[in-house]
Amino acid sequence: MDASEVEFLAEKETVKIIPNFSLDKIYLIGKCRIVPPAWMDVDKLEEMRDLERKEDTFTPVPSPYYMELTKLLLNFASDNIPKADEIRTLVKDIWDTRIAKLRLSADSFISQLEAHAKLDNLTLMEINTIRVFLLDSLNCLYKLRSNQHPGSSKGQFADF
Repeated sequence: MDASEVEFLAEKETVKIIPNFSLDKIYLIGKCRIVPPAWMDVDKLEEMRDLERKEDTFTPVPSPYYMELTKLLLNFASDNIPKADEIRTLVKDIWDTRIAKLRLSADSFISQLEAHAKLDNLTLMEINTIRVFLLDSLNCLYKLRSNQHPGSSKGQFADF
């Protein structure tokens, strides 16, 4: 699954839209405003960022598509979202913190020659960013543990 597929899944999330007018029935596209999710608030995002920085493990995120939703809403409806620039920066800070944590976890996982790991509270997009590295690393570890040379295709995970 690549980033565009994860973003496609994020587009299925429900977003509240409130019309800026009232009529009984209208057959045209009317003016409206998008109401950002409750978690897309500067104070809540600051708390989330601070908690993420403080904890060694991944903290729960308010939406499994927090990054994708933020990107979509701020790219197409930033005028409906108060403090859009601050929100963009905070979500980027949260993302950067989580990705740095993920890289450290992956490095530790590989250097300790582990065979499995528990990935709690990660989103699809976060897993997607590390997927290729982990799969290649696990294939190399498998080959090394099986006393095979890296050029050999026997016993690769892809053969299952």
